This record gives sequence, C-alpha cells and structure tokens, in this order.
Amino acid sequence: MSKVLVTGANGLLATNVINRLLETGYKVRGMLRNPDKYQGPRNQNLELVTGDITRPDQIEEILKDCTSVIHVAAITSQSIRTYHKYEEVNVKATRKLLELSISNKIKKFVFVSSANAFGYGTVENPGNEKIPVKLPFSKSLYARSKAEAQKEVLAFQDRIAVSVVNPTFIIGPYDAKPGSGKIILMGHRKRIIFAPPGGKNFVNATDAANGVVAALEKGANGQAYLLAGENLSFRDFFRKLGNIEQKHPMIITIPPLFLNAAGIIGNIIRLSGINSQLSLTNTKMLCVNNFYTSKKAKEELGVRFDGIDKGIKECLSWFRKSGVIDK
Repeated sequence: MSKVLVTGANGLLATNVINRLLETGYKVRGMLRNPDKYQGPRNQNLELVTGDITRPDQIEEILKDCTSVIHVAAITSQSIRTYHKYEEVNVKATRKLLELSISNKIKKFVFVSSANAFGYGTVENPGNEKIPVKLPFSKSLYARSKAEAQKEVLAFQDRIAVSVVNPTFIIGPYDAKPGSGKIILMGHRKRIIFAPPGGKNFVNATDAANGVVAALEKGANGQAYLLAGENLSFRDFFRKLGNIEQKHPMIITIPPLFLNAAGIIGNIIRLSGINSQLSLTNTKMLCVNNFYTSKKAKEELGVRFDGIDKGIKECLSWFRKSGVIDK
C-alpha cells in the first residue's frame, strides 16, 4: 500500500485531502507542528508526526518509506509586511523538500499552489492556466511567493514527477483557524452585511481535495491544474449564505473608493512596523472579479466541481459541531 506524506496536515485543505486519501485506500503520514491539534477523523492508516517544514533534519526522517508527497504547508496570512518570511517558508522550504524527496526516491510530488499564480478573468472569459498573474495580485507578497514556489517545483520536472494544483477560495469543513471560513462568520445570521464590490471563485473543500488526489494519480508531469468551483460576486455569495440559513439580510456593497481609502490607512499602519491585513493591495484585490475555470482539471483529471452551496452547508455544519457558532 502506497504511503503519502501530507504536509501542513491540520489545515482546511490538507485535512480534507487526508480524508480522501484514506477513503481511496492510501496510508497517510500527516506532518504538522502539533498532532494534538488535528481536527480530522483518526484512522489506523493515518500516522500523525510532528515536523517543521523549515527543518530539513526533521523532513529527512519523516520522508522515510513514503512513496509520494503532497505539499500543502504554507504561510497564507495576508498581514506580513515583508517578503522574507514568505520566501523562507513558501519558496525555500519547498525547494529543500523537493531536493530531499529526490534523495529519498519519492515517485510523485504534488505541490499545492494558489489560483492567484495565474491571471483572473471574467464570468464570460475566466482565468486559466495560460494567463499570467495580473495586478493587483502581482503585488501580493503571498501570491508572489506561491508563484515563485510553483516555478521552482516545475523546474524539477526532469528529476522527479511533479504536478501542481491551484485551488481558488476554499470553503468547507475542518476550517479550524478559521481561515477562508471567516467569510461565513462575516455573514452568519447577520441582519446587515457589508460586501466588497468584487468577487471570487469559490470551491468546495471536498471537491478541491478530490482534485489534489486526482493530480497525484493522474496529473501529468510538469503540469498545473486550477481547482475552481463557482464564480460569484461577494454580494451573491452572501445572498446564497442567507438563503441556506433562511435569512434575508440587507446586503450593502462597499464603494471601491471607501475600501481603498481604508487600504491606504492600512499601508500607513504597516509603515509604523505593525503587521496588518489591511493594505491597499489587499483592498484592491477585493474590488476585482477574481474568476477562474477548472476546464483543464475536469478534462484531464476527471474531477467534478459542484456549486458552492455544498461547501457552505458543510462549513456551517462543522462550525456548529466544533462550537465556532451556536447549534
């Protein structure tokens, strides 16, 4: 039975990937900083190990007797002011993991990148794997680090079989931080919701996990696959959430001018040495329709992507079970 190493095992996507791997019959070694924080179901074929992606001495031991690697671990925070930290974890640690994977005779390496390593599009002409990253995402330090890491991974394709997956905005269960699920909390049972003027592609966590495992099994060497679900404005997303919760909130779209004025204030705060998610780049990203297609993944990997209603319902259910929101 093949054993797969999954890094960043306690994250939203990684936990769903582990579940899918176990369902498919794999043995899994999940690496995370603190195994006690793992939120997914336990299984006799799941081994949780303590590890730090920036510690090669730990990685060397953890890779032993694994046949494949799914590298999910990354810094995803949008609040860090300098590129150095992103580069250390998202780029340099990825390169070292690849080198160690080669020396340990790993057969397949799947790298979880970001949809924002590619350029977005419109509803009629959504972004795809051939479109280079665009403003304002090209100014995002996080997006830059994932794009650079992706480039590093693909450069190794002559030495090890590599595939890249590029999920969009993931919604679903096991969002322990919470991370992307904060958008659910922003609208949960609210009477008034202030929505940014732009939009995103939203993908179900379980669908994205299926895409990752499909890339492990079917992904072509040196190829990247967008894992994209439903393109929605933020306003339409909150409307869906309200319908699912049988609530009908007033949704007010924030004017771009107001949002970007807040971003300028965030830049000033950052100049004072304080980390903040508020920045002009981040607010500009909320003003564009960040839309993508998963056509390539559907055709080459055979993955199905459902509407985001499923992810919203599964996220709400998990939040209730874990006490994040009232039952």
